[in-house]
Amino acid sequence: MKQRKPIHDLPHLKNHRKSLRKNLTPAEAFLWTELKTQKFHGLKFRRQHSIKNFIIDFYCAKFKLIIELDGDYHDEPNQFQKDEKRDADLTNLGFTILRYENKYVFEELDHVLSDI
Repeated sequence: MKQRKPIHDLPHLKNHRKSLRKNLTPAEAFLWTELKTQKFHGLKFRRQHSIKNFIIDFYCAKFKLIIELDGDYHDEPNQFQKDEKRDADLTNLGFTILRYENKYVFEELDHVLSDI
């Protein structure tokens, strides 16, 4: 029986994940207050979780759900193309990805939570 190669929380990304968790963006910290400690519909979310070589903002394993919060630099053509490729790679692995602009999280939190 062939064993699958692990794709979650790869050891070489551990320090980077830890650093990102300690330095959340304001939008990430704002949304995290709603998602942490199974406060949101009893679902467990992880922040700064890695899948393959990608570090994602929030992850709910139960639904294979990824939530990404995007700052202004995500509008840059080069970054936009990287995000599209990353989303395609993760979607092909069976994950669902929701993306929100940071500004939208602050201004429309109820809509973001309703969407999730």
